[in-house]
Amino acid sequence: MIVVKVGGSLYDWPGLGPALRAFVAALDPAPVLVVSGGGGFADAVRMLHRVHGFTEEQAHWLAIDSLWPAAMFLSELLGAGLTDSLTATGDRVSVFDVTTYCRSYPVPLPHSWEVTTDSLAAWVARAVRADQLLLLKSVDVPPGTPWDEAAARGWVDGYFTRALAGFAGRTEAVNLRTWGGNALAGGSR
Repeated sequence: MIVVKVGGSLYDWPGLGPALRAFVAALDPAPVLVVSGGGGFADAVRMLHRVHGFTEEQAHWLAIDSLWPAAMFLSELLGAGLTDSLTATGDRVSVFDVTTYCRSYPVPLPHSWEVTTDSLAAWVARAVRADQLLLLKSVDVPPGTPWDEAAARGWVDGYFTRALAGFAGRTEAVNLRTWGGNALAGGSR
């Protein structure tokens, strides 16, 4: 299985649908589980948290809930079904319903802004024993960059290295805006 996290920074790009469909089609024929980033949905929760000062726990659950429309959006773009299961659905491509899953089962990640969907995708990749974790971004992460440096530069979240610990598969960040048809361009870490 391949876990593909689609960064919310891509949601305002008109080319996202065609590029994402081409990217997924270029991957190995293994099943693909897509994890949605929060994008503007999570940014709205960040703003509400900052302005109204509710707790990190409350912000966490609002941010988790904001991932449902993001998942629906990606489901529509890909023409793929939603799943709240970590087991194969029988479909080649499914979009993971993070909201329903997290509301039903405990996920051992901190409830803070240090954890974003980057770390959640790493946790999913470990849980399903994926062969690959591909993070689709709007930024170039130079091949070979250590993940702790990528976190320090804001390319992945601050918890990502810890969430990725123990994952045996290949992990790579891909700038989808500049991706040219080679799904595994650049090096992995």
